[in-house]
Amino acid sequence: MANGDTSPSRVGQINSAGDTDALFLKKFSGEILQTFEESNVFKPLHTIRTIESGKSAQFPVTGIASAAYHTPGENIADAGNSYLSDIKKAEQIITIDKMLLASTFLSNIDDVKNHYDIRSVYANELGKALAVRFDTAIAKVFIAAARSSAVITGGKTAGQLDVANNDFSAPDTPGTPAAITGADLVAAFFSAAQKLDENDVPSDGRFCVLRPADYYKLITGADASNSFSLTSAVNADIGGQGGLATGSIPQIAGISIYKSNHIPSTDLSAVSTGDGGSNNDVFGASGVGYNGDFRNSIGIVSHSAAVGTVKLLDLATESEYQIERQGTLFVAKYAMGHGVLRPECAIELVA
Repeated sequence: MANGDTSPSRVGQINSAGDTDALFLKKFSGEILQTFEESNVFKPLHTIRTIESGKSAQFPVTGIASAAYHTPGENIADAGNSYLSDIKKAEQIITIDKMLLASTFLSNIDDVKNHYDIRSVYANELGKALAVRFDTAIAKVFIAAARSSAVITGGKTAGQLDVANNDFSAPDTPGTPAAITGADLVAAFFSAAQKLDENDVPSDGRFCVLRPADYYKLITGADASNSFSLTSAVNADIGGQGGLATGSIPQIAGISIYKSNHIPSTDLSAVSTGDGGSNNDVFGASGVGYNGDFRNSIGIVSHSAAVGTVKLLDLATESEYQIERQGTLFVAKYAMGHGVLRPECAIELVA
């Protein structure tokens, strides 16, 4: 006997079978991945290694050999004749942090009542939250690399470049940064390029990341009072790249220029990041993770070899409809760790 029921075509099922929400999750996941990629500046600017299992990864570091003129008859293998090079070796180990996640809960009744697609909004925000944490952590590690001592005994370092005075002398005690101009930044780029040349850092892959306020000084030539005057960064004499029309400066001194809001600017030296990777206390202060004092930091000039990321779990998403809560829990997550690899490749711009 007919009871009036019908068999709906469930749009969330795969081949009309199984979980009725299966297909709904594909769109949500894709939007998170897209937002994560678009919001990152530092991701393509450093070294990333993926591991299948384990808690850390080793990055071997080797020193350089020496050469000497040979005297006929002397035994090259005799250590006393100083022909043999003792090539120093060391390692950098990067540990996986705790799982980093962003999550939200969507009430079923709110989802039904809502007149626009709130799921895509939530997806974008979860992706952005992870992107900001990732990018900010990498920016901090680049600064830590510039402040680190050489990994190999007797090796080179790059250090901190005082933009206002255009020198590598030790900066003042961190505090209120000095005002700088577009011309100061242009001069600093050439000093940074010279330092990287002296450290035998490859020319390919060099970059700089500045905050937007300082980035645009390269175009406007703004002085300490923000007065407008064209700087040499948009002058044809240095290649004619960049300008007012595009609002961009592709390169200076062979260094690609980027802008980011993720360069830290406050004193976080006593604040724990809660990452759980005690070996990733990159500034040497136990328990603070990637945090340090960034009050005088204005940017980074570096090479991609300076910093590394170890990836155990790439960006992934999960969702679950919870009957007892009458809603869906959405989670985006990843498990990675970040650390210094080659300090000689990183320069911190300070004011």
